[in-house]
Amino acid sequence: MTDRYDVVIIGAGQAGLAVSHELRSAGVDHVVIERRRIAETWRGRWDSFCLVTPNWFINLPGGAYDGPDPDGFMPRDDIVAHMERYARSFEAPVREGVEVTRLRRNGDGFVLETAGGPIEARAVVLATGAYQRAHRPAGAAGLPPGIATLNTEDYRNPNELPPGRVLVVGSGQTGIQLAEELHEAGRDVVVACGRAPWFPRTIDGRDLVRWSLDIGFLDVRTEDLPSPAARLVANVQASGHGGGHDLHYRTLQSIGVTLAGRLAGADERHAYFAPDLADSVAFGDARYRDLRGLIEKHCTATGIPMPEVPDPPPFAAEPPESVDLSEFGAVMFTSGFRPDYESWVDVPGAFDDMGFPVHAEGASTVAPGLYFVGVHFLRKRKSTILGGVGEDATIVAAQVVEAVGAG
Repeated sequence: MTDRYDVVIIGAGQAGLAVSHELRSAGVDHVVIERRRIAETWRGRWDSFCLVTPNWFINLPGGAYDGPDPDGFMPRDDIVAHMERYARSFEAPVREGVEVTRLRRNGDGFVLETAGGPIEARAVVLATGAYQRAHRPAGAAGLPPGIATLNTEDYRNPNELPPGRVLVVGSGQTGIQLAEELHEAGRDVVVACGRAPWFPRTIDGRDLVRWSLDIGFLDVRTEDLPSPAARLVANVQASGHGGGHDLHYRTLQSIGVTLAGRLAGADERHAYFAPDLADSVAFGDARYRDLRGLIEKHCTATGIPMPEVPDPPPFAAEPPESVDLSEFGAVMFTSGFRPDYESWVDVPGAFDDMGFPVHAEGASTVAPGLYFVGVHFLRKRKSTILGGVGEDATIVAAQVVEAVGAG
């Protein structure tokens, strides 16, 4: 027997639930299907995970943060609980434990193939999240099979790692947070660094997210990026732990974490690093100055005093060219994610050369009736985060309502 719906939303994270809220408000018949449980990606984070953005930044349609600690940084289990309450608040029609193995066109609509049988829909919203396929750099291919390697989603806490030093590959928000945690747990940590922006957690007593909103940093549109590849640039380095604090290359170096260049290759005994650590730090410093320039422009336009934002302090390091892997218990990859739609979405031409959707304001320009929410830089820099995905969800839901009609 085939189930039929006007609209199927795939994914019950913040993106899918936000679209569901808007469709529910408009009276549109729909279902949200989730391969595991509501907020599954959040559930899979490491034990000490917390938000890097303040709680007040949670701004889902009908699901904004209203708790007692707006300036705090919500831990993992509280995020899951917030999502579950959000779903209950509007009786989101979620079906958990339904995995879509293939999505294909069917006349003017779509067919979703699942283990429980096919599902037909007039319209489909893909809200499967920004974290689809973990990326490992080419240099990782030569790592010896005897060393434990794991991606971010496989890590829970330092005690679960084999004894020995730890090589963290990647230096975005996740990489630097895990490097700090492992160091504080007594591990000797080496970070293979890439290019990432950084900024102080607070400036003049205001959180960097407040400043990012004021200066329009989070509202930068996809078409304003210098190139399509810029969609993959790491988020601003920072941490929400301990009430929020600075965390970047210099803070890691100051506590004793070893910084190295990009992972260039490996063999049975050694991992090798590119001589580009200084270039990566210079990249981050340049983005720091860019943000400072935007703050100065904002202050000039609004007439408020310019806060003190000093130049980055000098950076000096003697990064290793290689390390002896026999001393290491694990290599942890925190080098980002890539889209993985094409492994299961059978809609030719719907994705660009990098695997991102070809769309206009979240609506596929190739397949009418196909929509996207929660994609990196879908519309703006903030498209995947809790303070921005709701804006995209509202825009996409309005298009769905127009296409299928309200009940």
